[in-house]
Amino acid sequence: MPASRESARAPRRLIAPLWIAGLLVLLTFLVLYPLAMLVFGALSDSNPVIDGFAKFSPSLDHFVEVVVNENVHLAFYNALLACGGGTALAVVIGLFFSWIVVRTNTPFRGFIAGASMIPLFVPPLVAGVAWGILGSPKTGLLNIALKWMDIDFRFDFYSMTGLIVVFGIYYAPYVYMFTSSALRNMDPSLEEASEVSGASAFTTLFTVTFPLIAPAILAGTLLSFVVMLGIYGVPAALGAPANINVLTTYIFKLTAWSPPLYNTAAAVAILLMLVTAVLVWAQQRVLSGKSFATVAGKAFRPRQLNLGPWRWFTFVLALVYLFVVVVLPTAALVIAAFRRFLFFKDFNALFDAKAYGMWHFNAVFDNPLTMLSIWNTLKVGIVTAIIGGVVAFAIGYTVNRTSLRGRRAIDLLATIPVAIPGLVIGVAYLWAWIGLPGGLYGTIWILALAFVARFMPDTVKALSTSFMQIHRELEEAAWISGRGVLSTIFTIVLPLARPGVIASMTLLFVLAVRELGSSLFLYTSDTTVMAVLLLDYYEGGNTGKTAAFSLVQTLILGGLLCITTLLSRTGTTSATRVG
Repeated sequence: MPASRESARAPRRLIAPLWIAGLLVLLTFLVLYPLAMLVFGALSDSNPVIDGFAKFSPSLDHFVEVVVNENVHLAFYNALLACGGGTALAVVIGLFFSWIVVRTNTPFRGFIAGASMIPLFVPPLVAGVAWGILGSPKTGLLNIALKWMDIDFRFDFYSMTGLIVVFGIYYAPYVYMFTSSALRNMDPSLEEASEVSGASAFTTLFTVTFPLIAPAILAGTLLSFVVMLGIYGVPAALGAPANINVLTTYIFKLTAWSPPLYNTAAAVAILLMLVTAVLVWAQQRVLSGKSFATVAGKAFRPRQLNLGPWRWFTFVLALVYLFVVVVLPTAALVIAAFRRFLFFKDFNALFDAKAYGMWHFNAVFDNPLTMLSIWNTLKVGIVTAIIGGVVAFAIGYTVNRTSLRGRRAIDLLATIPVAIPGLVIGVAYLWAWIGLPGGLYGTIWILALAFVARFMPDTVKALSTSFMQIHRELEEAAWISGRGVLSTIFTIVLPLARPGVIASMTLLFVLAVRELGSSLFLYTSDTTVMAVLLLDYYEGGNTGKTAAFSLVQTLILGGLLCITTLLSRTGTTSATRVG
């Protein structure tokens, strides 16, 4: 038996170095080369569009300009303020939801838990557009309703406050995911001991429960801040009308000027990437810490607090949140999409049926770019899901199922993009390919590869759980029976990991469809995608067409999610039968 096992492993020892080398080359192509070109752009005076890369003149002027530029300082300050305030609000909302779902007897907790994740699937630009329609100081639907009720108050979401609120309510699910898991795994005897000592349930919550899950709270806080820092859609929709620039919108402005300031944009992008990298490093340090242990060796069930009549109050608060993040924005988009003019002489005009029709949808679909953008988006999404799924499977299998030398380097390279905002990926790929004749720039392939690189850490992480659930004895039995590595993967590992593979490819597809930051720098007139066209409609000032196209994008995303959910369930059933 040992001899046969040794002979089965011999071919794998010969292929292993080539396999590791191939993955390292691939990751260098996807991640390291674009980042190297981004640094090149920040240290160069050459314009890749006009000069190519032949006239390379090293210079630190652009970094110096960024450091001393007051506009950069203001954009950085605005980014910290908007993301910091949004993160604080997200922590309050996410922590509250995780507590009522995991630790209370609030009714319909399963529904609350599922519905509270909906904001993660809403494209940031769509969220910004919807709240612009709701909270415009002059024509906002909320302000019209307040005027009708004779309430002397006006919302203004074209402000820093608007940015903070929208960031907070839409990115609270990130905090919820971390803290709900920690609350489920916490030993309830610690809280019981506090209450036996005479502390009230409220006091126990803030002196025992929350301090014990402090690492999870901090990790969710840092992740929320990192995600907000790289978002372009919300600041573009709500900050730009008020002349509030953050780092992402300022980088795009630099490339939109004439002539484009690609070098300065690269320098600012590196600044944004460095800030993000420090925060990601801090989050990883928190997650890898050994302190604040809350899981004991004995079995236990999460304790549920009986709220009595107050459980309906927490249920109503949950419904209010869902109403604010789902119902109100959707209603605003529907009204703006079907109403000819978004001006109301009074509140009753809102219900005038004659003012509603399909004009904006007709205008949207009369534009040849609409169907082109939908087709391009689907193509890019499919290509991204296929290539990204294959790459993530190869990386995940190598890192989690083998002990090959070099797999740690592969894991590190595949994790690097987690610290790179989408906008920075776009600038990096712009520098990597725009100056090369006959390259990828101007094709859907550059968009797909940028998305694969951008979301690689998410995809690999989604697959890792599936790999860890498959026992190694199954593969070893196949090898002893004479099967090769590829045969074992296709007949044993892949069928068992199929639910995770489908889920990761679904995740990639959805993220690619809604991604705006990376697309801004890489699209052409022939490769326009839906997210970019939506931004064009918004910047053109036509709210009706913007809302109509937002609904089209949302419906397509919803339909795709339903289809992929059915596929995932089918894959789960098949995998169970194989197991």
